[in-house]
Amino acid sequence: MRYLFTLIGSMLICLTVNSQNTLNGRVVNATNNQPLAGATIKATQGIGTISDNNGNFSIDCNNSTELTVTFIGYNKYQQAIKNCNEEVIISLIPSSENLNEIEIISNSNKSSLYQPTSIAKLNVKELKRGTGLFLDDAINANVPGVFMEKRTISAGQQFNIRGYGNGLGFKGVTSNFDGQGSKIYLNNIPVTDAEGITVMDDIDFGSIGNVEVIKGPAGSLYGLAIAGVVKLKTVQAEKGKVSIAQDAMIGSYGLSRYTSHVMIGGERSSVLINYGKQKYNGFMKHTASTKDFVNFIGEFQPNAKQSFNAYFGYSNSYDERNGELTIKQYESFDYSGNPSYIKNNAHSEVISFRAGVGHTYAFNKHFSNTTSLFGTGINSSSSSASNWTDRQPLNCGLRSVVDIKSTLSENFRLAGVVGVETQIQYAQTIAYGMVPDSANLNGYNIIGAMRSNQATISKTTSVFTEWVLTMPYDFSLTAGIGSSTMGIQLNDRFYVPANNKSITKIPTAYKSFYKDMYSPHIALNKVFSNQLSAYISYSKGYRAPVSSYFFIPTTGELNTGLRPEVGNQYEIGTKGSLLNGKFNYQLAVFNTIFSNKMTTVAVPLNNSTTAYTYVVNGGAQDDKGLEALVKYTVHQSNQGVLRFLEPYANFCYSDFKYKNYKYQTLNKTTIVEYDYSGKVVAGVPPVTFNAGIDFAMALGFYGNVNYSYRDGIIFTSDGLNKTNSYNLLNAKLGIRQSFLKHFEADVYVGANNITSTQYYYMVFLNQLPDAYLAAPKDINYFGGIALKYNF
Repeated sequence: MRYLFTLIGSMLICLTVNSQNTLNGRVVNATNNQPLAGATIKATQGIGTISDNNGNFSIDCNNSTELTVTFIGYNKYQQAIKNCNEEVIISLIPSSENLNEIEIISNSNKSSLYQPTSIAKLNVKELKRGTGLFLDDAINANVPGVFMEKRTISAGQQFNIRGYGNGLGFKGVTSNFDGQGSKIYLNNIPVTDAEGITVMDDIDFGSIGNVEVIKGPAGSLYGLAIAGVVKLKTVQAEKGKVSIAQDAMIGSYGLSRYTSHVMIGGERSSVLINYGKQKYNGFMKHTASTKDFVNFIGEFQPNAKQSFNAYFGYSNSYDERNGELTIKQYESFDYSGNPSYIKNNAHSEVISFRAGVGHTYAFNKHFSNTTSLFGTGINSSSSSASNWTDRQPLNCGLRSVVDIKSTLSENFRLAGVVGVETQIQYAQTIAYGMVPDSANLNGYNIIGAMRSNQATISKTTSVFTEWVLTMPYDFSLTAGIGSSTMGIQLNDRFYVPANNKSITKIPTAYKSFYKDMYSPHIALNKVFSNQLSAYISYSKGYRAPVSSYFFIPTTGELNTGLRPEVGNQYEIGTKGSLLNGKFNYQLAVFNTIFSNKMTTVAVPLNNSTTAYTYVVNGGAQDDKGLEALVKYTVHQSNQGVLRFLEPYANFCYSDFKYKNYKYQTLNKTTIVEYDYSGKVVAGVPPVTFNAGIDFAMALGFYGNVNYSYRDGIIFTSDGLNKTNSYNLLNAKLGIRQSFLKHFEADVYVGANNITSTQYYYMVFLNQLPDAYLAAPKDINYFGGIALKYNF
């Protein structure tokens, strides 16, 4: 009887095989129509295959076959086959920023549903909705609770995360000139220096392919990050593909960008070399920009246990500044600029080299280590309305993290990291006054006498650990703590004869050390049916004083009483991936209190003059807010005219107030203390709203439309001056196609500020009469082409 069953089974198999046809198909990226190599295709009969380097595949088929297609980083796709003789095109949607993707940003390595904190992740789709050259466009449109400002079209960028801006500024509040409080990484290399200051003029945002923003204090993993962390990652070569590419873009006001790529992707290695040249003539007088970038990105995996990565970058950046417009200039559309800035040929020039190498080794399934060594060298010069500054900082350091995973029992698992990050900076800063050029009085001013010459050595070290305990019923508990220290040594190299006397007590060297900056993080998370989660969390972070704060130059005294700023954040949130992953949302309510905020105290010389000011801890910010974002895939199909349709929206409400915040200055003949307590924090819009739609059509057509609303902001801390709100409308349309087997092309056009709205890149706080750094008030266009040849 057994032989009879075997014979009948064999006959049935033969009949089935003989009745099957071969289905031919192709797997492509839904957003750019590019082929995906290595996608897994499975049929209902249990037959499987993978796509080749051109995305093509063949599989046995009958007219009742249903295909399931999966690929790492993309949503799973299923399709019923009605005709095996027709070639099928499978368009996969990238899962980046979807809530069911894997995000390697903490030790748990699970989907965002299991991450009990507010994390925004942007991929190429979000970054390239516009020109793709300016990160602030993508951040401001896609990350609620975070906005990015800049002083020029492509320089002076600063992050404001949940109300925390930058360092000490005019009238004791946020600085208009530097970036502090946030840690910025590029390919795991800190862009933020050892003193906690971030300059991004030299970052090639046009080569960024992924951005992660962690909102709120993040000291348990990243050290001195009181406001949050922004992790940038450049695009990479696709595995198994070797290609060369050339991109070209032009736009209004002389915008141009040309980028050449060489991409070599193997089974165990990938190399990408980019060269980019960027230029902008400016929409106002003295606002031109030129940039050159070279990037090398390599990843190598010699065996299953270890991998190497390397990044080398060079940039040469020069951006003109024409200063802030007064309120009167801005309101009357007088965009002539600030004469003092223009006369001094105000600019920002940054020439930089960045390098980093990393190694990951998996000892076994329980232990692995990733260690990165990095270094950055910068030569910069800048001039403004008052002086010229040369600065040459050199940073180097390492970050090493051990990942540990353990199964405690059938229902309890423990995963954690233990690590260290340390960085040292050697910097020399020389400032000069500026004077008229006697040989050309109608030309720019030139460098005059030296005003200061300071050499600093800054060191910062953070040791950290964070653990996730996974429990029954999809509960998880996260707990971690980081400990940070910072040491600063300053040597005053500016010789002043009056100070070089035996009775003079003014020293030329200063040292300060800040320690005991412990940053805990604890959170409880619950996942429901693998579709939505809810969490509650607490985190803490610090910002230590920078070198210009901890001593008083006039007296030579060390400012011994100055303490680091502290941020404490409480957050409740929920995330969801519903309707088979088509509807995704995030919602967070938070209260962040920044205490020990630094401010200034004035010391009178006489009844009409201030002798000097010094920095003290003078108050707090109480920031309460709500953030929400949603995205819904309305339509996805491989047939018909409309292939993909996905609307999205995000919203943020901010109720940020000063607490016990005071500032001293001289008003005519009297020292006056201003009390900002209870007033709205300057520089933050109470309401922001963004909405848009991404779509793809047959023949490779794609596009997007984006609308943004920003509420008016208070820009003096007394609450007496406020900007108008504004609305922006942007759009982009393109077509992507593959042809002649080896070629790919992407042609696009777009428009920004379609409604010709007056708005600004940045508003200077507490610096009247100068206030606005204006953006183009008229509609501006851009267009380009990207050509690629696959070998």
